[in-house]
Amino acid sequence: MGGCCAPFRPTIKVRWGPNGPDSASLLLPSNSSRLPSAMPTSFDPRLLDALAKYDTPTICNAIELFDVVPRNAGYMNDSIKACFPHLPPMVGFAVTSTFRSMSPPRSGDVYASMSQQVEAYANLPGPAVMVYQDLDVPIVSATFGEVMCSVYQSFGARGIITSGAGRDLEQVEKIKFPAFTTGTICSHGYCHTLAVNVPVTVGGLTVYPADLLHGDLNGVTRIPLEIASEVPQVCEELAAAEKIVLDYVRGVNPTAAGLADARKACGDMMNATSARVRRKR
Repeated sequence: MGGCCAPFRPTIKVRWGPNGPDSASLLLPSNSSRLPSAMPTSFDPRLLDALAKYDTPTICNAIELFDVVPRNAGYMNDSIKACFPHLPPMVGFAVTSTFRSMSPPRSGDVYASMSQQVEAYANLPGPAVMVYQDLDVPIVSATFGEVMCSVYQSFGARGIITSGAGRDLEQVEKIKFPAFTTGTICSHGYCHTLAVNVPVTVGGLTVYPADLLHGDLNGVTRIPLEIASEVPQVCEELAAAEKIVLDYVRGVNPTAAGLADARKACGDMMNATSARVRRKR
């Protein structure tokens, strides 16, 4: 089963079955948690609350103005969908895991990884988001259900994302635990976690332990840590800029010329914001 620490020079023990590795253990010192170099030891919870006030498209628009990642990168593709689109945005730091269910592990407690995962929460600067990469192709069974989500939530996790499937969705919805999947499957098969806190790829996005993630009914994106504290203010300025156009077209008798003026005013505000935040880099 997976250890709860970092992927730096680990000793990996792998047993191979007919469908690939059945189980793996990452044996690392307890103090070697893989956190990004720019990661502070804690985040002001008010910042996470501020980020959660905005939908994911607005967050993505704000990130674009900093020009720190390409516009076609840094977010999950349309294979990852919100199970409960009505829930508010989810914001938290990734605890990553790999998963299989095609065949049973050769030995060990298949749920032992949950204890290792929640222990890893203490190494994060804020609440966790569980991120699973299902390694089976095709997907065989559900990554999570009511019990797993209840455990994670009780330890402070804000949601779960998997490149696989989920189940018990009615029960998970009742506890208001955001979940993102590629679909639903009714059984858990031979579910087991292979490794904890290793890089995973979900929805075309490589997610590292402690990445800051934001997700809602529109999808999931990563917020670069170096700009996270500035993103809420930029979102507010973007909303004000867009309001110029929205107010105009929702008014009485809009014209093409008037629209052009409104769009120019909106663009000028966005350009000013972008120039300001880029100068800080």
